[in-house]
Amino acid sequence: MMVGKQGKQWKSGCKGLILGTLLTSCMILFYCLSAPEVQFSLPDVPVPYSCSHHPAPAHPVAASNSVHGQEQHCTPKVDIMFLKTHKTASSTILNILFRFGEKQRLKFAFPSSRNDFFYPSPFHRSQVKDYRPGVCFNIMCNHMRLNEAEVAKVLPADTSYITILRDPAELFESSFHYFGRLVPLTWKISGEDKLAEFLREPEVYYDPDGFNSFYLKNLLFFDFGQDNNLPADDPRVDEGIRAITQRFELVMLVEHFEESLILLKDALCWDLEDLLFFKLNARKGSTVSKLTPELRAKALEWNSIDWKLYQHFNTTFWQKVEAYGLERMAKDVAELQRRNAEMATICIEDGHAVDAGSIHETAMKPWQPIGERSIMGYNLKKNVDKAHRKLCRKMLTPELQYLTDLGVNLWITKLWGHVRDILHW
Repeated sequence: MMVGKQGKQWKSGCKGLILGTLLTSCMILFYCLSAPEVQFSLPDVPVPYSCSHHPAPAHPVAASNSVHGQEQHCTPKVDIMFLKTHKTASSTILNILFRFGEKQRLKFAFPSSRNDFFYPSPFHRSQVKDYRPGVCFNIMCNHMRLNEAEVAKVLPADTSYITILRDPAELFESSFHYFGRLVPLTWKISGEDKLAEFLREPEVYYDPDGFNSFYLKNLLFFDFGQDNNLPADDPRVDEGIRAITQRFELVMLVEHFEESLILLKDALCWDLEDLLFFKLNARKGSTVSKLTPELRAKALEWNSIDWKLYQHFNTTFWQKVEAYGLERMAKDVAELQRRNAEMATICIEDGHAVDAGSIHETAMKPWQPIGERSIMGYNLKKNVDKAHRKLCRKMLTPELQYLTDLGVNLWITKLWGHVRDILHW
């Protein structure tokens, strides 16, 4: 009886694996067919120096480089490139940018038919929805593999480049959980603690040329358009970090998210109101693998380039905080926390995030990783007063739904979602 039962389970597992492989192959084909032909013959028409169509009036700020705290006047910056790195709270930053762009009536450079710029292919301007040489765009912020030369052909010269990093060990844990099933070589990992097993012998389960392998090694460096399989002491790694340092005005850190937003406010001359946020796309605590000191060390060793990148920008981050002023930073962070808590009381039912199955509105349900329902979301409070109703809904809207509201046709992403719903993935 036991042998027969195991045989049935084996056959069922094989059928599921074959069906999953076929469907995944079909979706990859859909993605390939949807990718626009790269138009190498596009003329290089110069983008205007600035695409600010109606700059907001200058207002006083206590600039971080001011003398004796004297207020200086600045004009809010509206030309922004945010490199949306993976598993770095970047969906929360995206929501902030979406709201600011709507408020200022700015033009977004969005991808067509999906929610990323045909990642992991390097970015090309032909991937931008409604792109024409010389047209003005203000904000670019969807997932891409950075190609700086092509981005510069879309955005104006006065664009502020910003991004965000995360401790590489924690990022690896999150990426393994979210994307692990998309990397075929991980399918053969046995045991319940697949993350620990992978880190014991990563070379066994990792192929540099394997499908989606980049998700599991130096993902941050890969997102910046760099080679994630180089040895950490390769001179090209230092060259890549120098290039990132020269290009990006601000590199934020997930571990100091609120301080990062205050630095963002200072760099872009925004108001505190523009930075209000709720944590989006967050995982349920019970699904997070707790890294032992040994596993953390192995994760950092395996992601040694990302660790080198993170350490570099951790240093520059605290230099910026000190230039801003430690007391001033503490005061502004406290005020941001107070305002966020106030908005949570106004907007969120029961004041906190809930499991995916407890979210009432489809429009409020976030995208989930394959085979999981681990991403939490929110329920909009009933009878929110008219003054806050619109802002509350926007602050709580997940990324894909907000992109749709902004006019992006996500037919490929939605099709994949329907397939997963049918298969209960």
